[in-house]
Amino acid sequence: MITKFDSLFAGHVDMDNVGYAGTAVNDRRFSNEHLTTAFDKAEAMARLMDRLGYHTFWAAEHHFQHEGYECLPNVLMLAVHLSHLTERLRFGCGFNITPMWHPLRLAEDFAMADILTGGRVTFGVGRGYHTREVETFGSPLQDQPANRELFEEQVQIIFKAFNEESFSHHGKHYTLPPRVPYRGYELEKLTLVPRPLRRPVECWQPIQGGTQRALDFMAQQGIKGVVGGGSAEGGAMHRVVVAWQEAHARVGRQLALGENLCFGFHFHIANSREQGIREAAKYYEENMKMFGPLRLVRALTDQQIEDMSDPRKAPHAGLPTIEEAVEKGGILCGSPEQIIEHLKNLEERYPGLDQVSVSLSVGVPKTAVLEQLERFATEIMPAFKRGEYQLHPQEYAPLP
Repeated sequence: MITKFDSLFAGHVDMDNVGYAGTAVNDRRFSNEHLTTAFDKAEAMARLMDRLGYHTFWAAEHHFQHEGYECLPNVLMLAVHLSHLTERLRFGCGFNITPMWHPLRLAEDFAMADILTGGRVTFGVGRGYHTREVETFGSPLQDQPANRELFEEQVQIIFKAFNEESFSHHGKHYTLPPRVPYRGYELEKLTLVPRPLRRPVECWQPIQGGTQRALDFMAQQGIKGVVGGGSAEGGAMHRVVVAWQEAHARVGRQLALGENLCFGFHFHIANSREQGIREAAKYYEENMKMFGPLRLVRALTDQQIEDMSDPRKAPHAGLPTIEEAVEKGGILCGSPEQIIEHLKNLEERYPGLDQVSVSLSVGVPKTAVLEQLERFATEIMPAFKRGEYQLHPQEYAPLP
């Protein structure tokens, strides 16, 4: 049963001329002043989500994006700040890109955030998908096996630091602590100071390809999974959900279908599906322009990716359309009743699923983001039992 509703904000600023025929991604450049408006948008979203009973505000760690799509370089700092502006909303690291950190610095920073927010930050790790980010920080990404190898060792170190009073680690990439003299003795163990107050630490990771190695690692480490793309093929595919269940069975843990997963959707509420498609199409296309060239949309050919970068060619290149995405279930689009029906069907198919994330595509302006999040909370969430987060429509205050 779905009991928790979240939203992910990767940090996009308001932008104009969006869509396949709009400004090319590589031609976008904003002033520093405009890029910092991502923080204003995050504050407004967090205040609204806290008031309307959302469970978690997820933010994504990214760097160097003068194009304006993902402008939040430190989600733990942001979470601590937003926790002081809200009362009960949780803040998720969606995700800390572990290869861009020293694992012990990341463990320390999360532990501090856990303490300073009274346990309202949810940990999350990822491998990264921007070469400009990961390789700039000195870690591999083009070499995918090397990236995964480094990531897995880092995660093991982080959990050791969280869970053990004193620890050591001897691996391919890290020897912790180094064998050095310290105050008259040879250093053999380290203690993370501080350690998180709430252990074991709940941790989430995105599921992309859903390989057996990746799912087995997550199951072994007790990491929960976020599956983007909704319930479309290529997103929260039934195959991935079943493979997730099988991976946990291999470590002796029996899960219901959908358990310990969160399905992520883009959404747009309107009076009808046709109206929603018309209003959201250009933002869907902008999202494709952003993520397609990063090889996160497997169906695209090399020629389509090349054409996508040219506003003259893109509208005629046979690129994915929002109509197709809505038809396949990858986007929640339409009337509240249609969206409720879709989510209720998910509950039936995946009885272990209790968490759903609904987000807006890149480029959607702040006013529309707030309007859509309020409509979802007031017109869709009341159809689901949400435990301690259950509110009634008359309790909602209107947007200022």
